[in-house]
Amino acid sequence: MWAVRLFKTRSQSASACRSGHVRVNGTAAKASVQVKPGDEVRVRIAGRERIVVVVRPVAKRVGPPIAAECLQDNSPPPPSPELIASIPRRDRGAGRPTKRERRDMEKFRGSRASDGSQNPDLP
Repeated sequence: MWAVRLFKTRSQSASACRSGHVRVNGTAAKASVQVKPGDEVRVRIAGRERIVVVVRPVAKRVGPPIAAECLQDNSPPPPSPELIASIPRRDRGAGRPTKRERRDMEKFRGSRASDGSQNPDLP
C-alpha cells in the first residue's frame, strides 16, 4: 500500500494493518501479506474506505503515474462538502450531552424506534 502511494509512509501502512483497517479479499491483512493480481484490498484511511483491485504488484515504491497503473480504484466517491457541513458536531470539551441533546441526536440519526423503545432486534 505504501509502494502504490495509498499511505505516505511505511509506518502508517504497517500501523493501519496492525489496527485492522486493511482487508485483502475480506480477511484482515498483516503488513507482510503478498498480494496478487485480482486481489481486492479495502483500506480505511481518515474515516474513508478505499477499495482497490490489484492489477500488477510492485516490489519497490514507484512514482504516481506507475502507481496509478498498478491498481484499479473502485472506491465510492467522497461525501460532498455540503453533507459533511450538515452533520452537527459537539465542541471539544463540551462534556457529556444532556438527555435532551442525546434524544435529539438519536432522532436525527434514526437510531431509536418510532415508539420510543430501544432497537426491537436486541433482547
